[in-house]
Amino acid sequence: MIQYNPKAWMIFIFRYHKSDTFRRLMPMMIFIGLYSAGIAYLELEYWGLSQNSHVKNLSLIHTTVGFVLSLLLAYRTNTAYDRWWEGRKAWGALVNNSRNLALKLSAYLLEEHDRHFFKKIIPAYACVLSKHLLNEEVSQVLYEGLDLEIDHHKHHPNQVAKRMFHKANELYTSGKITGDQLFIINDELKSFTDICGVCERIKNTPIPYSYSAFIKKFIFFYIMTLPFGYVFNLGYYIIPVIVFIFYVLASLELIAEEIEDPFGSDANDLPTQKMAINIKKHVEELL
Repeated sequence: MIQYNPKAWMIFIFRYHKSDTFRRLMPMMIFIGLYSAGIAYLELEYWGLSQNSHVKNLSLIHTTVGFVLSLLLAYRTNTAYDRWWEGRKAWGALVNNSRNLALKLSAYLLEEHDRHFFKKIIPAYACVLSKHLLNEEVSQVLYEGLDLEIDHHKHHPNQVAKRMFHKANELYTSGKITGDQLFIINDELKSFTDICGVCERIKNTPIPYSYSAFIKKFIFFYIMTLPFGYVFNLGYYIIPVIVFIFYVLASLELIAEEIEDPFGSDANDLPTQKMAINIKKHVEELL
């Protein structure tokens, strides 16, 4: 995720980051500019259409359609941001619950061997979940000093959570923790799987295809018909105007596409690996 100063206006205006939509839309913006120039030339020079032509009435239609399009894009962007923010809240809960579990275990566990196990496996869950959401292979290097074998054909986070539950039950049956203490740490143990489920729901349930495809088609046909009606009022100035309108509308759609899946490798996706490293640091301090 990009770290920035929200008060630095000049940086936003004159700096083009690799995630900026201007770079990605440049080829299409050139095409739209050439297309607008062609329509303007045909209407003004070749066909010789006048200001009284019925074609100019198309601008009235675009005024109404543009309002509908703005509402659709606002809803699209808000929906995508809700998914991004829900993912951030889920990982925030993982950070807090990992700390809480480490705090409680630091008070309950007396033997260094038991502390060492949880000092390794709690951060391991965050690392495994991060790689699971990125569809990456799980490295055994993450579990140095911990006897934890990950079966690549099974659900990785579930395997780590299973080991934590088994260890907690072993501590109870051996008398190292009481039943009340087991009940107290049960909420944190259970929350790991709940958080994993939330993240998987966000990742595996994209915006419905029909809705996304409709917005793209709506933007395309709206832009392609704009020059016909406004060329009489703006002349050849229609070229930069249409290119700018396309840039604004298409950028909103691209931004929504990027943030609706917050667990990818895009510049604006959540820094899950960095948060996993922070969990490791905090848990090791506590245990």
